[in-house]
Amino acid sequence: MDSFSSHSVETEVMMTDAEIIGLTEKGRQLERLRAIVHRLRAPGGCPWDIEQTHASLVSNLIEETYEVVDAIRKEDFPNLQEELGDLLLQVVFHSELATEEGRHDLDDVAEGISEKLIRRHPHVFAGESVGDTSGVLTRWEEIKREEKGEALDLPYLHKVGEGLPALLGAQKIQKKVAKVGFDWDDHVGVIDKIKEELAEVEVEIEKDDQGALEEELGDLLFATVNLARKLKKDPELLLHEANEKFKARFTKMEKELEAQETDLKAADLDVMEAAWQAVK
Repeated sequence: MDSFSSHSVETEVMMTDAEIIGLTEKGRQLERLRAIVHRLRAPGGCPWDIEQTHASLVSNLIEETYEVVDAIRKEDFPNLQEELGDLLLQVVFHSELATEEGRHDLDDVAEGISEKLIRRHPHVFAGESVGDTSGVLTRWEEIKREEKGEALDLPYLHKVGEGLPALLGAQKIQKKVAKVGFDWDDHVGVIDKIKEELAEVEVEIEKDDQGALEEELGDLLFATVNLARKLKKDPELLLHEANEKFKARFTKMEKELEAQETDLKAADLDVMEAAWQAVK
């Protein structure tokens, strides 16, 4: 199959295979990517791509997003380009699926975000004055609520953090309420709160009330996220770095045990702790 036609896709995706392969012109690579995805989904294309749906691609979307984040955290900028490409593919693929279903296409997606950015930056495009970053964020939230009809009818935290992993959701909720002044003056109050929550966890451990214990552990985690936020640190990044540090040290401990001709699975806690301290 040398060429294909589109049922409801713009003219630029209607390319022959040779045109797709040979298109190297700068400034037309997004057009080329759209054509490739369309070709993969067309009759005679790739069986795997043809079978995919929005739902089946969710795990891919999440995985590619985290791989972009990992490259940024590691400052692996050569790899970042590739990972951003993988993430962009997900956007183009979902847009292709929507196009096939007659709902919207990639151009509609770009138009939608462009219009949103213009509306939410009146200090840039409409002559408003906001003063500083705090003013920008406040105005952004006001416009967002107006757009969604949430100015008067819905709770302030309506849908905040929805769909996010719990750690990121906690951070977003806390930032949101801080905008209306529901926040500690400094980190000292948060530390006191963490101590209070830890004491409550200890009480519930003694009571052996599993439901209450789970609730108090959740409160402790939430307060810890708050401390990171007050100290202007990203809790997601901090936990990621703690994970990596632990993995590296555990691997060193494992090698230390191997040097002692001790199998990791056979070593008791005292032996492992001694090796841990030796490599720390």
